[in-house]
Amino acid sequence: MMQLQKKRKVQASMSDKVFDLLNIALMLVIMIIILYPLYFVVMASFTEPRIVNTGKLILIPSEFYTGGYESTFRYDPLWTGYLNSILYTVVGTLISIAVTVTSAYALSRKDMFGQSTLMMLFSFTMFFSGGLIPNYMLMKSLNIYDTFWVMVLPSSINVMNLVVCRTFFQTTIPRELWEAASIDGCDDFVFFFKIVLPVSSTIIAVLALFYGSAKWNSYFDALIYLIDSKKMPLQIVLRNLLLIGQSTDMVGDAESMAERQRQAEQLKYCIIVVSAAPLLCLYPFLQKYFAKGVMIGSLKG
Repeated sequence: MMQLQKKRKVQASMSDKVFDLLNIALMLVIMIIILYPLYFVVMASFTEPRIVNTGKLILIPSEFYTGGYESTFRYDPLWTGYLNSILYTVVGTLISIAVTVTSAYALSRKDMFGQSTLMMLFSFTMFFSGGLIPNYMLMKSLNIYDTFWVMVLPSSINVMNLVVCRTFFQTTIPRELWEAASIDGCDDFVFFFKIVLPVSSTIIAVLALFYGSAKWNSYFDALIYLIDSKKMPLQIVLRNLLLIGQSTDMVGDAESMAERQRQAEQLKYCIIVVSAAPLLCLYPFLQKYFAKGVMIGSLKG
């Protein structure tokens, strides 16, 4: 009997090892599938476009070519676009966090009058919207069209993020804590600022990641609501640069036209690297908060 039990333990141990090996192999394959396109884009941005177009670039570029980066960094509006995107992202994220956290906390309180009705109205906007033309007319009537605020105020709250934050407060801040604090003479404002906010660093970091990445990549709002080129964010500036590089101009000799075509081919890879580099540098440090945000949103509606 003891020998049979030992044999079963050995078999279980072997099966666990096989499972672990298969799991590791599968994770490595998925990692390669995800990382290789990013690696290819970075390598292609430093490679002779002719090699990229013929499919000869696999791992390491055989001929370096930096004409795309030279054109990108010589483009003066690029630095204005970078500054604008940083301002829109920082200010917009701060406003969004303030609006979302305060709204979510109020909606998480069971004793709030009309809580379910307000939550239903918030949820309604996830499925239905006024449309492009009414929104455009609204921005004009509010006198924020073609201003800094049109990029941060209309998108200051996302209902999905509101639900995630509300779920966090419902599962983390027990009602008994509020009752104990109120007995000691603590009002709603003191309780929120001195008790709720200090224990909400996780959800605030999650919201900062969600809102920051969305506002950094914001493209459509600027295309519709901004006219002044000096207010354009980075995404619009890079789009204009790409259109300039791809424009077919018959002026010039064949050699200059060929060089321009080479730069246009490489420019699209350079633009991806330039626009994604800040988020790629920050994301590894914020990844754990992203995972926590997903788990928070899956706990309870």
